[in-house]
Amino acid sequence: MKRLKDKVAIITGSGQGIGKATALLFAREGAAVIVAEYNKDTGEAVATEINEAGGEGRFVQVDIANRESVQALISDVLETNGNIDVLVNNAGVIKDNTLEKMTDEEFDRVISVNLRGTYICTKEAAEIMRKQGSGVILNAASVVALYGNFGQTNYVASKAGVIGMTKVWARELGKYGIRVNAVAPGFISTDMIKDIPENVIEMMLKKVPLRRMGQIEEVASVYAWLASDDASYVTGTVINVDGGVVV
Repeated sequence: MKRLKDKVAIITGSGQGIGKATALLFAREGAAVIVAEYNKDTGEAVATEINEAGGEGRFVQVDIANRESVQALISDVLETNGNIDVLVNNAGVIKDNTLEKMTDEEFDRVISVNLRGTYICTKEAAEIMRKQGSGVILNAASVVALYGNFGQTNYVASKAGVIGMTKVWARELGKYGIRVNAVAPGFISTDMIKDIPENVIEMMLKKVPLRRMGQIEEVASVYAWLASDDASYVTGTVINVDGGVVV
């Protein structure tokens, strides 16, 4: 039986990487997937891939850091799909630099998208879910929020904030039948690591008890479980998908 049958799921940043894998899996599990993506080309490509595989996918362009854009997304989904069952706040950006070299613009951009964008999307979706009396909100955190990472002041701050907001929202929204959880990926094989030197990758893998990088599908599967009724009594938690880096 498909775990997400008849569910309507918005997945931000689902034109590539973990977001794409999550969109494809949700569709296979029976959800109507809204590919909420800023990049028109990648967003449309994922929606097309879902439909060609026999699923239900639709691209809606959105800038999650812009409230009007997010409100337009929510209105579009309500008008077309009628309700919102799942929101996956996956979209995010990285602009790494050491504290010494980081610019205010680099700091503000990452906070604007990763932290404020997650807040905006959740605030708008939660209003609908409260009226429905149900819903699932899933946030993309990161293991670096738990132990810090060199050169990522802005990114770590944003993801630590996401973890904090997840716990607050779980407390506030639980009485409306809304579950809120976060997933914290570790060293995952995505396009973001393609420029990392091989010797650095080998050094990083030595810190992973499972001695390998994670795959995007392994993160997507955790999102799918959390979105399903199999996790009906799970809220306010952060699940590390990291091969044991944080133990």
